[in-house]
Amino acid sequence: MPARPTPRTLIATLAMALATPAFAAIPPAVDGQPVPSLAPMLAKVTPAVVNISTKTRVRARGAYYDDPLIAQLFGQGIPRERVEQSLGSGVVVDAAKGYVLTNNHVVGGADDITVTLQDGRDFKAKLIGTDPDTDVAVLQIPAERLQALPVADSAQLRVGDFVVAVGDPFGLGQTATSGMVSALNRTGLGKGIQNFIQTDASINPGNSGGALVNLRGELVGINSMIFTPSGGNVGIGFAIPTDLATSVMKQLLAYGKVRRGNLGVEVQDITPRIATALGLKDTNGAVVTGVTAGSPADGAGLQTGDVLTAIDGKAVRSAQDVRNTEGLLPLGSQVKLSVQREGAARDITASIEASKLATLDGAKLDKRLAGVTLTDLTPEQKAQGLYGVALANVQKTSAAYQAGLRDGDVVAQIGQRRVPGVKGLPTTGTLGGRQLLLTVVRDDAVYYAVL
Repeated sequence: MPARPTPRTLIATLAMALATPAFAAIPPAVDGQPVPSLAPMLAKVTPAVVNISTKTRVRARGAYYDDPLIAQLFGQGIPRERVEQSLGSGVVVDAAKGYVLTNNHVVGGADDITVTLQDGRDFKAKLIGTDPDTDVAVLQIPAERLQALPVADSAQLRVGDFVVAVGDPFGLGQTATSGMVSALNRTGLGKGIQNFIQTDASINPGNSGGALVNLRGELVGINSMIFTPSGGNVGIGFAIPTDLATSVMKQLLAYGKVRRGNLGVEVQDITPRIATALGLKDTNGAVVTGVTAGSPADGAGLQTGDVLTAIDGKAVRSAQDVRNTEGLLPLGSQVKLSVQREGAARDITASIEASKLATLDGAKLDKRLAGVTLTDLTPEQKAQGLYGVALANVQKTSAAYQAGLRDGDVVAQIGQRRVPGVKGLPTTGTLGGRQLLLTVVRDDAVYYAVL
């Protein structure tokens, strides 16, 4: 059993630790000297972090709400809609134009959005656009005297860098928590395009959309989600890196939506067995399992069985890396694909083209779906195991909107029948029946909508 250290030994050990470079720059807290503090940096950051509150009117769902007999008997006694409220955070990134970055899940589908500044001013926000695939949204407020955060290159982040999360957890008011970058390029945490920064800076409900900044007060990420078995912070939080968030923001500002390209390739992870069968040294990369005829990948000569090892010089470690990169490639760009084929490495070039998805005016399917556009699912959505058709351009005056349907929802079933895709839908203008029952997938939830 080791001997217990004496007080003299403990003092000597502490003195040696304080003499190391890690502590050498810390000013002493004596004779009026300042102690280390993040306060000066936060004084510049916090005015740019805002509170966001939303109201969403959702039509009440139930077996009797649309029954004409019940309506005749009880009149207005049955509530036809309810108002859902939520809180989140946002970051001012352009003071002159009033642009605010936040999360799609904070403002997506909201009817009223209010932004509250640190100085107490409230503004009704205009929703510029949202992108559910990356969970990014852009707002605009008509405010003067705004302060914006400078945006850093998140690609320069390293594991171990110190960061601070600023937001409004649980509606308590603006709060700052510190920690470090725990990991980079986190994926596989649900659906969508992912490239998360993982941090142990405390992030809680209400922090979503808030700022993750470095010690220079520069924005490096938009706080987005946490991993928790209890509902509270356990030191595993995730933020969208600024290089991803700002790329999406530019498209939302330019087009109101993200115009994604499509390589036209299906890939899967490389298991040890697949690596052995293909004669690979390791499991890095993604093996091509399918190439769509006429797609950019087909035109470039990509073949089933090829292994994608890099895209534009960035290493591919998994199939998710391919989906993430593919979803952010600008239309019309040339992309270099590094491929291993039968043990030989080669580079091929592909031109990124827009995904050609079939669409259908909802009124042609059924008059109750007037004011809605139905579209085929993207390859990314199909890769997530989804099936059916996606909703777009849901007009606020439509019956679909009143029933709670929103842009990005996926209709998996109509009645009890599985939806095969746009081309498999009838165009008679009526599906019959007094009520139209839709099975809808939104994020990770499944619910019924009745029209």
